[in-house]
Amino acid sequence: MTYLLGLRLHDRDVLVIGGGRVAQRRVPVLLQAGARVTVVSPAVSAALEDLAAAGRITWTARAYEPGDVAGPGAPAHWLVHAATDDPRVNAAVAAEAEAARIWCVRADDRHASAAWTPASGQEGGITVGVVASGDPRRSAGLRDAIVDGLADGTLDARRGRERLTGVALVGGGPGDPGLITVRGRQLLSQADVVVVDRLAPTSLLDRLPADVEIVDAAKIPYGRSMLQEEINRILVDRARQGRFVVRLKGGDSFLFGRGGEEAAACAAAGIPVIAVPGVTSALAAPAAAGIPATHRGVSQDLHIVSAHVAPGDPRSTVDWAALARSTGTVVALMGVERLAAITDALVSHGRSPDTPAAVVQEATLPGQRTVTGTLATIADSAARAGVRPPAVVIIGEVVQTARELDILHTGNQFETHRLAAGRDLP
Repeated sequence: MTYLLGLRLHDRDVLVIGGGRVAQRRVPVLLQAGARVTVVSPAVSAALEDLAAAGRITWTARAYEPGDVAGPGAPAHWLVHAATDDPRVNAAVAAEAEAARIWCVRADDRHASAAWTPASGQEGGITVGVVASGDPRRSAGLRDAIVDGLADGTLDARRGRERLTGVALVGGGPGDPGLITVRGRQLLSQADVVVVDRLAPTSLLDRLPADVEIVDAAKIPYGRSMLQEEINRILVDRARQGRFVVRLKGGDSFLFGRGGEEAAACAAAGIPVIAVPGVTSALAAPAAAGIPATHRGVSQDLHIVSAHVAPGDPRSTVDWAALARSTGTVVALMGVERLAAITDALVSHGRSPDTPAAVVQEATLPGQRTVTGTLATIADSAARAGVRPPAVVIIGEVVQTARELDILHTGNQFETHRLAAGRDLP
């Protein structure tokens, strides 16, 4: 049997003997807890060496010597980790700690260890620690199940805790519900009201309690849409009622998502705002199709532009002439309906019509597909293929690089790879 404690290690000295894989896992968690960490080891991993160089840990570059734990001149250690690859050294460290009545964790022998480190995780201000008779694999599996349950709302994170208020602007990612951030999913699980766009991972809404209000704020291209002013009004109104509001969008709220306007509206009304970045489709779509947005020796610059208005439109602020002069990658969002105008503008300003191009439709979703061509052909190819929004346009030599590396996916390889890895779809 074990007696579990939550150690508050802030400004307390902790000694780690060893600088290999185990130490590399343990030290960051100790630092996160605010401990003053000293590592004693002739050599350490690159990550630990970097922490020492930054002054975040003290590294004594030698082997363990008797007295390091509790000898004259040693700090008053509150906790010791014996993490070398030599059982005799670990045993000596543990014996010295035992004699000094200092708790010691032996990484190599759980049966001989005076203390066990639980498999721990955090979610929404909750720290989870699992000790399964010292079995690290079983402990980690249970830990993951509990943390995942808190993150996706299967376990009620709100029970017994202070309710959140205000508005959270949550970027839901490119479409696949598994690509929302952990923080975004955790806040969604605590929402009283969700104001959701059509490109958000809407399948996550089914996991919410029945009393959560869902407000459909979809903006369908050339179709039904809710005015931005009305969205702002709803956010402020529901928050003023003392309810926690999550504004759930596709991609990232602050990249062509009007997140700035919504944050400003809330700030003007005195409503606190939490901003949670999301994985933008501008980067996720090329990656899901196997196209590197940048590649060493090919493209050192990346330009992300909105094409919701065509080149030449007085409302456009995009410098298409400058983009044409660049040899870097251009990623255009909201550009399917204006693809011909985009390619014509780039070619007319001097970019080669032979420049490789691709359009990725429904990136990361089951219907993902990719159409490729050049600046001269991509508009016609996409039209013949019946490409529809949501789709992302990628222009640049990186498309050809993907072909040469044999990583370009025209079908939904993203989904296939997830299934092949044995990962269940949310």
